[in-house]
Amino acid sequence: MYHSVIEFLLARRSAPIHELKDPAPSDAELETILRVATRVPDHGQLAPWRFIIYRGDSRVEVGRMLAELAERREGPLSDARREQEFTRFSRASLVVGVISSPKESIKVPEWEMFLSGGMVALNLIHAANALGYGTNLITNWYSDLEEGRRILGLAPHERVIGFVHIGSHPRNTPDRPRPDIRALVSEYAGPWKAEQAT
Repeated sequence: MYHSVIEFLLARRSAPIHELKDPAPSDAELETILRVATRVPDHGQLAPWRFIIYRGDSRVEVGRMLAELAERREGPLSDARREQEFTRFSRASLVVGVISSPKESIKVPEWEMFLSGGMVALNLIHAANALGYGTNLITNWYSDLEEGRRILGLAPHERVIGFVHIGSHPRNTPDRPRPDIRALVSEYAGPWKAEQAT
């Protein structure tokens, strides 16, 4: 059993969003995906994250508001540029926003809460993939803007971890080059020294 799990994890890759088609996960499947997503390290059991579901007409409405925001920032948009923003959330049938929603804590730093949310996002991806769906996680320009976050339904203190686009996919996306693990691993050799940077 564990070998099959390892093989599954080693095969993970992002599907191009424009290739994600209907059907999206059913309500029951989505509930399972979200239950799996929340089984992550969470120091203090704070649940410092939440989900926003974008589907149906709400995806088009979000796109309309993002296109308007882009035009206010950039000036008149070309038809292609407007269409790009208009379809940001309607390319896939289902988009799940994974949102960092930090809680007050004297023990747990906010960066640790954000990392916990990153684990939620990856668990969500793995769960959707395990059910046979393709996924792609993005943030994009609007995640860094207060007005963009407001449009997307975030409270002022919240931040975007990622928007997971989900849909049916043949799972034939070519793999990309992966990091050389040997270049990323070292044995502990004492406190960091300046010469290590050269």
